[in-house]
Amino acid sequence: MEWTDLIDTAFRVAGNNNQANRAEAVRTVEASVIDGEKPVASTAGRHPDHFRKGVLVLTTHRLLFLKDGKPPIPVPLTAVTDATVARTKLNGDVLTVVALTGAHRFEDVVKADVFAEQVRESARLARTAPAAALEKPAAPAAAGPLVDGEQLIGQLERLVALHATGALTEDEFSRAKQRLIG
Repeated sequence: MEWTDLIDTAFRVAGNNNQANRAEAVRTVEASVIDGEKPVASTAGRHPDHFRKGVLVLTTHRLLFLKDGKPPIPVPLTAVTDATVARTKLNGDVLTVVALTGAHRFEDVVKADVFAEQVRESARLARTAPAAALEKPAAPAAAGPLVDGEQLIGQLERLVALHATGALTEDEFSRAKQRLIG
């Protein structure tokens, strides 16, 4: 699935036919894509701070809320601990995503139960994939020592971020750091 297809589908579900808004949402997401990040699912919903519906985009790394060309509201999946749905008369299906960064509430979410399950599964995969990737030996780099040093720094920064969000325990962090440094 491509980013454009994912966002177009969500905009149709939200009832937003504005081509400029769709194009801006695609540009916003594509400009902020993380290395290796792929689209997973999308739906429509409303953030409590906004009157009109926006788009919830689930990727392999984050949950994003997009609306009217504003900067996306990101929720890193490695920090997500739960996603629940409650039904209310006033706000429809309310999706609450609990993360280490705080709780995020989205109202009037279309197909909220299915989307919540996708969020939970993607969060589980995001938390376990980095640890599994660290178990594999790194392929030797074809470039010189400068590239190797940059790669090591990037990997260490990712480890620190995973540890800070709680995706890695202190012991897992120490072992992974030792494997990287040698």
